[in-house]
Amino acid sequence: MDERDIRDHFLAQAKACDGLGSPFTANLCRALAKVLDANTTTGQAVLGWPGDARADALALRLCGALHGLVLTGANERLALIYPPNQTSESEIAAVLPEAIARSDERIVAGLAGAPQTNEIARSAMLLPGFLTVARETGLPLDLCEIGASAGLNLLFDSFHYRYGDAEWGDRTSTVRLAPEVRGLAVPLGGAIDVRHRAGCDIAPVDVADAATRLRLRSYVWADQATRLARLEAALSLAEKFRPPLVKADAADFVGKALAARQEGGAFVLYHSIMWQYLPRATKDAIIVALEQAGRQATAAAPIARLRMEPRDPTNNWAVLSLTLWPGGETHRLAHCDYHGRWIEWVG
Repeated sequence: MDERDIRDHFLAQAKACDGLGSPFTANLCRALAKVLDANTTTGQAVLGWPGDARADALALRLCGALHGLVLTGANERLALIYPPNQTSESEIAAVLPEAIARSDERIVAGLAGAPQTNEIARSAMLLPGFLTVARETGLPLDLCEIGASAGLNLLFDSFHYRYGDAEWGDRTSTVRLAPEVRGLAVPLGGAIDVRHRAGCDIAPVDVADAATRLRLRSYVWADQATRLARLEAALSLAEKFRPPLVKADAADFVGKALAARQEGGAFVLYHSIMWQYLPRATKDAIIVALEQAGRQATAAAPIARLRMEPRDPTNNWAVLSLTLWPGGETHRLAHCDYHGRWIEWVG
């Protein structure tokens, strides 16, 4: 990608942020598209990015690195343009060059890792899918999450949910999710019994480590205080009930989990807004493993794949889909906001 492509990527991310309710991050991306140059190591690294900027979420990597400086108080000049202060795109652009130069090495180091938000509100998108699996199979669930980050969504059954007038879950939970319901009522009938749960990530976040918790916070857009509050509540819950999480390649993890599954439970592979970051070979290996195992699935040992992923990168919403074996039929259950703000049930 050349320099113009990189700047266009930042502008495209700004448009997406506008659509996802983050005007500050949108203005930040637009300002970065204007002011980045070769006068800093950061500018050189970004404008000379060797990979695919969109696939690598380059703009969000840089936004996360900058937010991390603000959260730690490491760059007071930068903090002046961040919420709760109200700043325009031009005001942000005026401050950025000096602020970047002051923390150049730390920002470049922050570009190394792909964004991990572990967005808790996505559990409110996934829950109706889990309930569908439980109702259709009549079995406990064996959960297998890939791209689990800190594993916070593995604890989804410890959260409280409200969909309009309907609710589900632990009423005493500090993690409370209430997405807007569009279209049909979300079906919440039935109960969920989790028999086993496990997750993997190539860079798992240890909730006991302050530096990695900071990294999660830094990728939450700075003007979305509700999201930050949800994350804090979920992190506190995870400190008490550590989600079972391992560092592993997703395809290897899925293959081993499928081989170890036992009768009497529904094996559920699930993922949310992470498929795009996997190499093609990894995706192919996971699909092949699922299809092979699916051919051996029975009513006593069914397999489900539940995913909340974008179908069209030009849309600011994802699709919740469920494939269930035996049979292997796929059903589109819902359209969802990336950050879990709303759900439109269509299944």
